[in-house]
Amino acid sequence: MPEYLTTREVAALLRVKERKVYDLVATGAIPFRKVTGKLLFPEAEVTAWIAATQAGPEVAAKAPSDRADLPAVMAGGHDPLLEWALRRSRSGIAAFLDGALDGLARARRGECMAAGLHLPQADGDWNVEAASEAFAGAPWVLIEWVKRRRGLLLAPDTIRQPRSLAEARGLRFQARQPEAGSQMVLTRLLAREKMVPADLHFVDGCERSESDLAEALAQGRADVGLGIEAAARAHGLRFVPLIEERFDIVVARRSWFEEPFQTFWRFCGTAEFADKARALGGYDLSGLGRVRFNG
Repeated sequence: MPEYLTTREVAALLRVKERKVYDLVATGAIPFRKVTGKLLFPEAEVTAWIAATQAGPEVAAKAPSDRADLPAVMAGGHDPLLEWALRRSRSGIAAFLDGALDGLARARRGECMAAGLHLPQADGDWNVEAASEAFAGAPWVLIEWVKRRRGLLLAPDTIRQPRSLAEARGLRFQARQPEAGSQMVLTRLLAREKMVPADLHFVDGCERSESDLAEALAQGRADVGLGIEAAARAHGLRFVPLIEERFDIVVARRSWFEEPFQTFWRFCGTAEFADKARALGGYDLSGLGRVRFNG
């Protein structure tokens, strides 16, 4: 197969109509590139996306969310403040933060009670289209958690100090896994600068969390990566802000009312949580608790 697939080829691969492919592009649910006005789909990323969903391309498959036994697991995008809050609140909720797309797929399959999302949309909003596509008519709710600054993380010994993705050309760039929301953000930011992934010099392999990305840069395994300010500060890295993203939590309505999630959510409203967010840096809590979608 070619490195890039056309819309027709993707539709054939997913066994859906081409209109469905355009819908997936509009919600940011499928990896794609837009070159001279034409949609192209990187075969490797599309294959990884299908593997991550496991349920296949029919994104409408819903989680059995009316079950009373959804596991007390928070899946989705990685965030150091979220990891800390789950532990510190003593909620009993385990963290399996292996990427926003992975979390969305696990939520649909009923493998978690909640998932953190930071998926960009074509209209500049975040997460709502992906959640409504996955959970229309299902008892899941999307609630704003935090906004956070994302940008370039620079290794300490990087000779050049890029101020944009365009200036990062030629530097060793560390990627995240295909299921990570940050890879979708990277795609959008590259398109904004009229660039394609081939314009960046990616090192082999990927890092599966914000903290792992920052650690790889701190150890000199790459020169630059796209990460959050909190991870940069924790590892003493220079940070160049590029975007503010919204990190929402999609949660099964039944799980919202249960004690584990309520314990976690009450903690997120405490002064201790706000102090920790300020200490880590790069967070805005002003929209905490705002309902963004109600399935």
